[in-house]
Amino acid sequence: MSTVHVVLPGDIDDPLHPSGGNAYDREVCTGLTDLGWTVREHPVPGSWPHPDPESRARLATMLAGIADDSLVLVDGLVAVGAPTQTATASERVRLVVLAHMVAAEDDAPAERVALLSARAVVTTSAWTRDELVERHALPAERVHVAEPGAHPAERTVGSESGGRLLCVGPVSRAKGHDILLDALADIADLSWECTCVGPLDRDPELASALRDRVEELGLTDRITFTGPLPDLEEQYAHTDLLVHPTRADSYGMVVTEALAHGVPVLACGVGGVPLALGRDGDGHRPGVVVPPGDAHALAGALRRWLGDPGTRQRLRDVARVRRRELTPWPETVTRVAQVLSEVADGPRTP
Repeated sequence: MSTVHVVLPGDIDDPLHPSGGNAYDREVCTGLTDLGWTVREHPVPGSWPHPDPESRARLATMLAGIADDSLVLVDGLVAVGAPTQTATASERVRLVVLAHMVAAEDDAPAERVALLSARAVVTTSAWTRDELVERHALPAERVHVAEPGAHPAERTVGSESGGRLLCVGPVSRAKGHDILLDALADIADLSWECTCVGPLDRDPELASALRDRVEELGLTDRITFTGPLPDLEEQYAHTDLLVHPTRADSYGMVVTEALAHGVPVLACGVGGVPLALGRDGDGHRPGVVVPPGDAHALAGALRRWLGDPGTRQRLRDVARVRRRELTPWPETVTRVAQVLSEVADGPRTP
C-alpha cells in the first residue's frame, strides 16, 4: 500500500498562523510524496483541538468518504478535538495518529480515546512518547518517535557584543513572553535588542498587556513584536542568541532551527526541549537551560551571555558542532513512512 490519507488542521499552510506542528505536517506530506507515496491531503477547518460542532461534523463526513481499509494519518490536534469521530473511523480504516504534543490535562480523556483507537502513534520526541505511554497505559510497541528534522542553513557569524536576541513563537502564556519581559527588564542596564516573532492573535489580551509593559519599561526601541513572518532567514542572519522562555514544549523545533544556523540557545528545560538542544560529542550543550517560569534565572543567564565573551565563544563553537549533527528531514520522513508501511502491511483488523 502506497497511498495515505492525511487529515490536517485547516490552517496547515496559513502564513498568519505558523506552528511547529503545521511545519512538521507539511514536511511529512512533501517528503512522503518524494518517497513515492500517493498523499491525499484532507485539511479540516476548525479551531483544533477545541472545534465547534460543525467542524466535527465536517470531519465525520470527510472520514466517512474514505474507503474501508485505507491508511489514514491524523494530526493529533484533530484527533484529540474529535475523539469520537476518530475512534469510529478506526473501526474500518487503518488509523495512525501523529501526536505533536501531550494534551492539556482537561483534554486527557479525549486524547486517551483517540490514541487507544489508533493502530500506531507517531510522536515527535522521546519525551512525548514516554509521557503518552505512561498517561494512557498505551502499548509501548505501538508508540513511535520521529523527531523533527532540520534543513541545512547558512551559518550565522554573530556580533561581537552578542546583544541581538530573538524569540520565536506565538505570543501566549505557555510560551513565556511575560517571563522574558521580566528578565529583560532586569538587564536593561546592558546593551541588547530583542525581536519577538510570532502570531499576536492567540491571546490578544496578553499581547496588548505585553506591549503596554514594554512601553512602561521604556524599552520600545529595544523590544519589537513583529507578528508572524513567512521567512526567518533574515532574522537568523542577524541573531546572536535564541531565547526560548517556554513553560511547556514537547520538542521545540525553533531550537533546532536556530542550531541549524549555528545560533546558540537559551531555553527553559521543559518537556523535550533539552532533547532538541542536545549535546556535542564531548557532552557540551550548545546553549543554556534554565528552570521554567524563573525570570531571575533567565536574566542571570542573559547577563552572563552578554558579559562574558568567553562564554559566547564557547557556546557558539558547540552550536556549530551541533549544527552538523541535526537530523535531516528525509530521515524523519523515512521513519514516519516505516510506521505507515507496518500498519499498511498488518492484518485487516487490529
